[in-house]
Amino acid sequence: MAFMDRFLVPSTQQRFELEIKRSRFITTIIPVTDKKTGKLAIESVRQEFPDANHHCWAMVAAAPTDIYHQDQSDDGEPKGTAGKPMLNVLLHSDLGNTVVVVTRFFGGIKLGAGGLVRAYTQSVSSALKELDTRIQFIRQARQVALSYSQLDTLEHWLRSTDISIVEKTFTDSVLLELAVPESDLSALSLKVTELGGKLLPTEEQPG
Repeated sequence: MAFMDRFLVPSTQQRFELEIKRSRFITTIIPVTDKKTGKLAIESVRQEFPDANHHCWAMVAAAPTDIYHQDQSDDGEPKGTAGKPMLNVLLHSDLGNTVVVVTRFFGGIKLGAGGLVRAYTQSVSSALKELDTRIQFIRQARQVALSYSQLDTLEHWLRSTDISIVEKTFTDSVLLELAVPESDLSALSLKVTELGGKLLPTEEQPG
């Protein structure tokens, strides 16, 4: 069974540059957590290159399949020649939580609509080929209640999985708040049952 509980994100902000018919195309790829941080990232690039002619961008500010968190802008280029081609490349990359900004310094030679589409597509495609990435998990929140004597055994087992411990609460027993990839849910349930603890569901969360 396949689990759609992980996708790629940029490991850090990264930058790539092309020159096409004397125009400079500077591609900045930035990891983000949502649309709000995406817009802030775009603005930071604008401020870094205030003299540029255009700052075209595309954004997938959630998992790659989440159509409600996708957006794009031509930023003054002819309609459909920059943002949409950039977004198309991004959507075929399986990247999520990502903003791509292509900053253009016009070099004096007009590219035409077709040339612009090719230039912005090439800028993003070339950058993605060199992009350093990491895995982002979509995790579901779970709580585990167990005794103090069971804690070391469970923590040792958790280190062999992609499950993260979010918080520990100690009272007469131990309550662990966990962030669990879908692919690890069954194994967690079996392990907790084996130890004699209890697995409690809460809400889904990104991680």
